Amino acid sequence: MNKDQAGGNWKQFKGTVKEQWGKLTDDDMTVIEGKRDQLVGKIQERYGYGKEAAEKEVKTWEDSNNYKW
Repeated sequence: MNKDQAGGNWKQFKGTVKEQWGKLTDDDMTVIEGKRDQLVGKIQERYGYGKEAAEKEVKTWEDSNNYKW
């Protein structure tokens, strides 16, 4: 998957990310822009999770939405 495809997929899934993690702001979504590590970091920041917990949540979300970075 090239960068353009990943960006297109991100736009498509952005709504599902906000449904899952409602504390993420539009500014957070701009920073994340399809970057998995940024998503994990913002989840840690907004929810007070440790890295492992945030990673697990993102993995579960990826699997349930068939999302590939």
